[in-house]
Amino acid sequence: MTYCCGMLVEDGLVMMADTRTNAGVDDISVYRKLHILCEAPDRIIVACASGNLSVTQLVISRLEEGLAPLQEGDPPRTLAGVGSMFQAVELVGEAVAAARKDVGRALSAENIEAGVSLLLGGRVGDNKLRLYLIYSAGNFIECHSDAPFLQIGETKYGKPILDRALQWNTALDEAVKVGLISFDSTMRSNLAVGRPLDVIVIPGDGKKPIIRRRIGVDDPYFDDLSARWSMLLGESRAIIPTPPFMQ
Repeated sequence: MTYCCGMLVEDGLVMMADTRTNAGVDDISVYRKLHILCEAPDRIIVACASGNLSVTQLVISRLEEGLAPLQEGDPPRTLAGVGSMFQAVELVGEAVAAARKDVGRALSAENIEAGVSLLLGGRVGDNKLRLYLIYSAGNFIECHSDAPFLQIGETKYGKPILDRALQWNTALDEAVKVGLISFDSTMRSNLAVGRPLDVIVIPGDGKKPIIRRRIGVDDPYFDDLSARWSMLLGESRAIIPTPPFMQ
């Protein structure tokens, strides 16, 4: 299992993904799920992936090599050639649908789940940052300011934090903090999600630097955040009045 989230606020875009693929007493594997699909002076396109790893790898490899041209004689279609994030999500959605179709029958015969889902975010040219959720069929939805986040994977434990604490006008550094608390809550409740976490922060101002960070298993800031959050939850619970019917 996995957990990935993308947060699109007024000041920029934050995307986070864990790296745990299997979980058990003696079976834990690590695999990067946050991928830079295309980076150039005029664009940055990032994906977080959840689902079957072989299908995900096939999607990424095909996007790197390029999808078949629409007309004979044209070059392969790549993310380096799209003119907008909408064109980018259409291309990635096409790659997802094709990859799942190609390997899905073989995996289904072995009773292996072939589903995948992706978060796709970034910008092309001088356009605004965009964030999308792509489903296994290749269809997609876009993130909007009234609900400024999207999730894939093990979403239920971290969603209440995002629902309560994240708004369109949340500052970018606060959005990162909220996202990390969402991951901490998820990891507390599900062993299948764990560190290291991969984080990328893309400011809305294209002149500001992009921040990339891997939060390891012994990251002091995350350890402190987790301890403080637990302490504050306990303090907040203690000051809430006792239910009157219990007195």
